[in-house]
Amino acid sequence: MITKTLFVRALTALDASTWSNTRGLYGLSQHLDIELDGEVGHDGMLFDFGNVKPWAKGLIDQDADHTLIVPTLAEGVSVTDCPEGLSLRFTQPYAMEVRGPRQAFCLLPVAEITDEVMTQHFEKLLMLRLPPRVDAIRVKLRNEVIDGATYTYSHGLRHHTGNCQRIAHGHRSPLIIERNGERDTTLEAEWAEKLHDSYLAEEADLFDRPGRDMVFSYEAPQGKFRIRLPRQRVWLLPTPTTIEWIADWLARQIALESGDTIRVEAYEGINKGAIALHTPESARQPLVMPTLDTSREEVAGNEAS
Repeated sequence: MITKTLFVRALTALDASTWSNTRGLYGLSQHLDIELDGEVGHDGMLFDFGNVKPWAKGLIDQDADHTLIVPTLAEGVSVTDCPEGLSLRFTQPYAMEVRGPRQAFCLLPVAEITDEVMTQHFEKLLMLRLPPRVDAIRVKLRNEVIDGATYTYSHGLRHHTGNCQRIAHGHRSPLIIERNGERDTTLEAEWAEKLHDSYLAEEADLFDRPGRDMVFSYEAPQGKFRIRLPRQRVWLLPTPTTIEWIADWLARQIALESGDTIRVEAYEGINKGAIALHTPESARQPLVMPTLDTSREEVAGNEAS
């Protein structure tokens, strides 16, 4: 028997949100690398590269991608059934409740979500459906190396027909801002700090403002979703929180505040995003929302991965 190792770097990207008793709700985007040990067959291969990605990516996407990853043994975390599916409540470092269908959550029986916890989880998941010649799997998660400002955010897209409709999934992203044609790293750092570990919400999804909290609720193809969290964690946008509108909102806000021409290159996780440019004059123009485009909805929007 001849045993070999195959590897695939950046096999897929994991975009999700998770809960921490120190940070609260935050988004993450990570590369996932994989190594496979096994026996080489008569065809000279351990496992056809053409089959590695659909096998591994399919299982991981179904399990954790675009979910809220929850450490169910963390102090102050509770999970109960509710009419929407599951209700998840958190108390530290602030109170939050999220409701939604069960597939919107990845529940792990640990006290803290770490890269080690997630890699072990994915290795066990993939081992359940091993390809014929594979007998060992190793998974590695790694953050994108970003030269400059970085922030994380969570959100949900009511009109999305794919998994982006889940009300608490997120991303870790770089942010590039140009002022009057020149990159401005000070502005980048300032806005990345403002947005870091935030929740971006559409005004139309606002259900209630009880006390110091905000409640957002909507019904999407996968079911009903609801989230309640402190208003200081929320940025409220007049549009859906797609990356196109996030970039436009940022460019508009910064142009109005600075009085300069602002170009924003906003990212939605790894290597994908949108660009928006506003002058002070264009930023003052009323926002005109496009009418419903059913043809676009049919292709599941811009966050499909």
